[in-house]
Amino acid sequence: MPSRPAPAGHTAIIEAARAQFSEQGYGATSIRDIAQRAGVSLSALYYYYKGKQELLVAILDDGLDAYFGACEEALADAGEDPAERLEALVAATVRFRAGHPVKSSIVLTEGRSLEPEHLARYRENEERATRQFREVIERGVADGVFLTPYPDDARRAVIAMCNAIAQWYRPEGPVGIEELVERYVSLALTVVEYRPRTVRRPARG
Repeated sequence: MPSRPAPAGHTAIIEAARAQFSEQGYGATSIRDIAQRAGVSLSALYYYYKGKQELLVAILDDGLDAYFGACEEALADAGEDPAERLEALVAATVRFRAGHPVKSSIVLTEGRSLEPEHLARYRENEERATRQFREVIERGVADGVFLTPYPDDARRAVIAMCNAIAQWYRPEGPVGIEELVERYVSLALTVVEYRPRTVRRPARG
């Protein structure tokens, strides 16, 4: 993000770049397109951002920070049970992908457009996103409540189905976000073969 105080049009610049990248792709978008959409001059845009790459980095950072913040908040309320923590992660991801499809789609598709000096940090964030699911699923397997013999495949399947929501979900459609959350939590627990422990009670004589 820029280190100078942001001008009044700063939000317009970011939103214009995000919209252009989402609609046309990073490669097909020119800096002039962004300035025109934001209603600012090229000189004003260049004062705060050196070019498209710096704008992309700012947009990706914003999207990733918002996503991880949502996950951390959900996990903080989930306790230590692996099923509850997986439910929290899935719910947070579904809500974020459905509620912020443009932010999500850019984060999920435009990392490939980063130049090498920025790509390493992006890969670290990708691994962070993977790791939070991996740790929960591996804990559930170790505790004997997730019975899947394929925890890595299960983790990839859960992440992929949640991320895909950004591409197809429409709020005006027949399924609301909370119903979508319930469906995807159920699907995720099925994928990991969740089997809650039951307490055996001694038979009465």
